[in-house]
Amino acid sequence: MSVRWTSSAHRDLVRLHGFLEDVDRRAAVRVVKLLLAGVKRIARHPRLGVRLAEFDPREVRKVVVGDYEVRYEVRERDLFVLRIWHAHEDR
Repeated sequence: MSVRWTSSAHRDLVRLHGFLEDVDRRAAVRVVKLLLAGVKRIARHPRLGVRLAEFDPREVRKVVVGDYEVRYEVRERDLFVLRIWHAHEDR
């Protein structure tokens, strides 16, 4: 399954990295690597996450990677990473 990042998800990743980098550079790198590995795992098992009924008929799911929620959409041969945020962020 091919992984595609939406511009929103890419901005989320950059924002999270920037926030952590101000506090601890190594932690920022570690979290980005964790999230990228989590997305690779999702691509291997696209139905791993919980389906979010509010997006029906689209197949939008969420999975928790470390302390971060990753929302993604499964399409025929593509997985679109939609958004990423820390579990403690007010969403």
